[in-house]
Amino acid sequence: MIPRTLEKKLRELAGYYPAVLVTGPRQSGKTTLCRMAYADKRYVSLEALDMRDFASSDPRGFLAEYADGAIIDEVQQVPELLSYLQNNIDVRPEPGRFILTGSQHFGLSHSISQTLAGRCGILVLLPPGLEELQAFPTAPADLFPLLWQGAYPRIYDREIPAHQWLADYIATYVQRDVRQIINVGDLQTFSGFLKLCAGRTAQEINLSALGNDAGVTHNTARAWLSVLETSYIVHRLPAWHTNIRKQVVKAPKLHFFDSGMVCYLLGIREPGQLRLHPMRGAIFESWVVSETYKAFVHSGVQPNLFHYREARGPEIDLLIEQGEELDAVEIKSGATTSADFFKNLKRFADRMESAGKTHRVRCRVVYGGDDSRQRSDAQVLSWRHVQKVVAD
Repeated sequence: MIPRTLEKKLRELAGYYPAVLVTGPRQSGKTTLCRMAYADKRYVSLEALDMRDFASSDPRGFLAEYADGAIIDEVQQVPELLSYLQNNIDVRPEPGRFILTGSQHFGLSHSISQTLAGRCGILVLLPPGLEELQAFPTAPADLFPLLWQGAYPRIYDREIPAHQWLADYIATYVQRDVRQIINVGDLQTFSGFLKLCAGRTAQEINLSALGNDAGVTHNTARAWLSVLETSYIVHRLPAWHTNIRKQVVKAPKLHFFDSGMVCYLLGIREPGQLRLHPMRGAIFESWVVSETYKAFVHSGVQPNLFHYREARGPEIDLLIEQGEELDAVEIKSGATTSADFFKNLKRFADRMESAGKTHRVRCRVVYGGDDSRQRSDAQVLSWRHVQKVVAD
């Protein structure tokens, strides 16, 4: 398995807290990371029915079995164990005793905040970012195969064909996880909703239109979107609407975390289809936003990411707010730069200056070409150097 950036932060928090929770989507590498980082710790998975029954029926006896600490995998399967873990930790509060993993969508963070507040560090592990992915010998060297395959590690570690693995992943997610989160009477309708969301990646969210297209109510669309969000299938990129213009649009954008999943849901069956596909630009935009998001959370930092659009004015695909620094990022899937790539960046920077804002705006373009360079008006970054979007 490849080294993961989050390991550094995991070790740091384990030096402070008696327990650390690593959460994130299924199959993102949580178990592998924790077992690699703490190979000397005992390991137990609550996915196994016998261990789940042990932890549920005799939580004190279970924790006594692992008195010196352990990696407890899939801890969301026995949420009541956390209350007993609190008492156990209070008696022996030495740092790093327990490393926990679990899937966020089972309300795990709420349980942790209720029972282990101040005793447990929380980290998020997403599928590998581009730099991590390149450690796999089978990682694609070109953009379209990379977008098409996505970043889930088992595709590369086990060399499973991407569309086969993604088909199984989505089927398992819908059939198993969704049923445990909400009462979905018609899984086929939910599957259709998921595909409709894929067709709206990198677009502003209109719940009424989404619900109408899916044949469900506005409130159902909202609830189902929240399910996709809390299980790390999608995330919402909020609008940045500091008062510089009255015409600023405040709707969030929808982005999928994994480009391979979008390609599968849209029926894109091989990488070459992306070249002329009408969704190519949106898929690339979501990929860049996701890579930026990963760069922050895998460093243990909560990202401040936004988009910006005026009703009759400039649109910025991605804004990264870091104190007084504001990175404005234009995202273009084309392999050749043109003057149009920089137009909105300049207009936005002028807006900020005329409004008297104190943010220092740094303009960047991420595009589908291979060359990176510094221009007088913006930094141009190849998709190969997407990690430099968050560099100082």
